[in-house]
Amino acid sequence: MRSVGVEEELLLVDARSGAPLAVSGAVLAAADHLAWQRPGPSGRGDHEFEKELQKEQLEFATKPVTEMGELQEEIFRIRGEAARHAASAGAVVAAVATSPLSVRPSLNVGPRYRWMGEQFGLTAQEQLTCGCHVHVSVASDEEGVAVLDRIRPWLAVLVALSANSPFWQGEDSGYGSYRSRVWNRWPSAGPVDVFGSADRYHEQVRTMIDTGVLRDEGMIYFDARLSADYPTVEVRVADVCLDGSTPVLLAALIRGLVETAARAWQDGEPPARIGTSLLRLASWRAGRSGLEGPLLHPVSMRETSAEHAVEALYQHVREALEDHGDDERVREGIAHLHEGGNGARIQRRLRAGGQTLASVVTRCAEMTIQR
Repeated sequence: MRSVGVEEELLLVDARSGAPLAVSGAVLAAADHLAWQRPGPSGRGDHEFEKELQKEQLEFATKPVTEMGELQEEIFRIRGEAARHAASAGAVVAAVATSPLSVRPSLNVGPRYRWMGEQFGLTAQEQLTCGCHVHVSVASDEEGVAVLDRIRPWLAVLVALSANSPFWQGEDSGYGSYRSRVWNRWPSAGPVDVFGSADRYHEQVRTMIDTGVLRDEGMIYFDARLSADYPTVEVRVADVCLDGSTPVLLAALIRGLVETAARAWQDGEPPARIGTSLLRLASWRAGRSGLEGPLLHPVSMRETSAEHAVEALYQHVREALEDHGDDERVREGIAHLHEGGNGARIQRRLRAGGQTLASVVTRCAEMTIQR
């Protein structure tokens, strides 16, 4: 069974005002201190946390697992650890993909982040967004690229499911996932053409880096890519999710997509030749609507309801879900999102109920670590 790992980015905020706090250095120092006090089997002071582009955010990665129940326990455990480390720095963590309150983010220190700030100006300086990335193991780069070519039409549905960024700089953006729009300001971000082979994939990556626009392979921000560090396909389109069970739903669906695509490749089925321009429209539509309005159907690229687009995704991967033992979990997770709402709907519901944006953030911080 293919292993799965999840990376999440969390916002560091003041517990009372909800304002983002530039304290990632202090939070990581707290994590380092505890890790050295309680070394693992390796004898080293290891932990799951890393800094990100801005000082107002914290990133973590789960270990690779094959069981979704174990993945859910990992996510809740690490979110709880993040909250404890943040508290030592006078902050709380909030699984929101953009800050509802106005903020001027602070670029982290280091030559790479300094270069990005100088190269990309406001795009880098304003880029305070928190995503959820899912890694799924593949047997080879050739299989991985075959998967990338075949999952392209389905990724926009994941944007809609995960949408959790309706507010931007103190205003309602009108989008379910405004993070996805801000993220796509990067010149290497978004959907890409069919590659056809691992050689062509690696050639395009090398050519892009050789332009000098990008610093390194880590700045290949395709919606889905081969990981530079692990034998995985990495799907990068989702917002960080408010409910800790939603990234598990995404992971199960994405593993289903990877397995379905790999089987199609093995059976000689070609990828759908949907143009990148249409995929960009589908991605925009998903970011705008979330689960509240129409989406583009992943097969026909015509407008349909969110329910129909999600159902099409589920049916597409159903056989793989059943083989992995994930079918019931996915069906229940989808029903829960349709009924109770994703993060965007919950944030707007809190705001419509009379809460200030500060209260929305602090309530989301509470929900981030609730089981």
